[in-house]
Amino acid sequence: MNQIVTPAGVIAAANEPEVALVVQPVVLAGGSGTRLWPLSREHCPKQLIDLLDGESLLEATVRRLDGLYARAGSSVRKAAPLVVSSEELRHMTADRLGRSGMAARVVFEPVARNTAPALTVAALAAHATQAAHAASAAATGADGSVSDSDPILIAMPADHLIADRNAFAAALEEAVTYAARGAIVTLGVPPTRAETGYGYIGAGAALGAGGARKIERFVEKPSADVAESYVASGDYWWNSGIFVVRASVWLSAIAHCRPEISVHCAQAFERAAVDADGAVHLDAATLAACPSDSIDYAVMESIGADARLAGVVVPLVAGWSDVGAWDAVWQVSQKDAAGNVARGRVLFEDSTETFAHSDGRLVACVGVHGVVVVETADAVLVAAKDRVQNVKAIVGKLKAQRGEEAQHHRRVERPWGCYDSIDRGERFQVKRIVVKPGGVLSLQMHHHRAEHWVVVRGTARVTRGDEVFLLSENESTYIPLGVKHRLENPGKTPLEIIEVQSGGYLGEDDIVRFDDQYGRAPALVTRS
Repeated sequence: MNQIVTPAGVIAAANEPEVALVVQPVVLAGGSGTRLWPLSREHCPKQLIDLLDGESLLEATVRRLDGLYARAGSSVRKAAPLVVSSEELRHMTADRLGRSGMAARVVFEPVARNTAPALTVAALAAHATQAAHAASAAATGADGSVSDSDPILIAMPADHLIADRNAFAAALEEAVTYAARGAIVTLGVPPTRAETGYGYIGAGAALGAGGARKIERFVEKPSADVAESYVASGDYWWNSGIFVVRASVWLSAIAHCRPEISVHCAQAFERAAVDADGAVHLDAATLAACPSDSIDYAVMESIGADARLAGVVVPLVAGWSDVGAWDAVWQVSQKDAAGNVARGRVLFEDSTETFAHSDGRLVACVGVHGVVVVETADAVLVAAKDRVQNVKAIVGKLKAQRGEEAQHHRRVERPWGCYDSIDRGERFQVKRIVVKPGGVLSLQMHHHRAEHWVVVRGTARVTRGDEVFLLSENESTYIPLGVKHRLENPGKTPLEIIEVQSGGYLGEDDIVRFDDQYGRAPALVTRS
């Protein structure tokens, strides 16, 4: 029997576990996805947009393990997904998870520190949860020995696409058998082309009959010539960014390779606050001092060179895509006879192999080949399909110019609903505001603007200074500059109002918040 060496000793390669394994899905959901601009924005990244089939990539990711549980049966105990996301995206993340219908626990990062710290805090959270289950079982006299006490993490980026869930489940089933015995396992995608935008995994000796191989090395984004040689060799697979590893093994590995990450993550988790929904809010000051690094750089690149780390790569042939740029979206989308992809109000005439997306206005493509056109309410992208990797340069220029189009869509989601900036000019701005049933905006005031509200649908409860009153359809009110105010929807249908702002400064940072039911501290922050 083939064997691999791990820090825990010599382990067999493909024996069935004797107890039920606890599998903990970990969804890494803190990315920005600038190459999918203008649909993806910094405050609405690609994992949260409805990119394919009317479902966000985050929702698709949390559903993805159902096939593994069906295959494994009683040998695997399912844990609720653990999502690591940005504190700034907490309400949008909660909304998407709610739409998925799956109960999930969320760990929120106050500052982004890349995937290695994210996986480390997820391992700490998984360990803590499992310890709590074991303590509860012991206190009630239940038999806690039927399940493995050290959960196996299946860490997945929230913004990837996998077309064949059955093939994905089969690959994970094999990966779990190696992870159960102490290996750090990743899924490698046999390459179909010499791609320079992906990292590669050097696959070594075979480990059993299932296709798994020992990891020889990790290589980050090679040159075109090197990528060609990798594809020709058959021994280098694309790095999918999906990792399967016991929580204890990962914590040992990160402590060995990057002790400063280990220490800061442990402290940020120990000092974290837990809200009423069970969400973990990591300590901001501690996490800010943590080095930022990826899983690949922090640990995986040491595999093959460090005998204390054992790595296994399992082939994944399941229609995987990182959906990293618009050409990748075109590749995975259904095409017409000419190779065109149309989303929204799009017409093609004498055009081939073109991707066109419309959020509202008609997009007409005539006599073009290999072009990407993406229309949103406030921006239009036109790019050659073979140059879409350079979209991030446009986003960089927008940020340098402080262009709002890099940060937000014109329609901005908030925990209470959304608003759409439909018109603006010198000293005025017009917004369409939609408040969910039961939604409540913060109690706030403005130093530089007054507001006029007109109700066009539903019923509004308005707080204005010491007054509290109701407004119905076609009724309006005026909020003077400097007066505390709040808008609420007490009804069971959405409330829609038109807000006309007037004043010398209309920026979103002219908000002083006094009270907020969504747990956001009073500060000069964006509208909510």
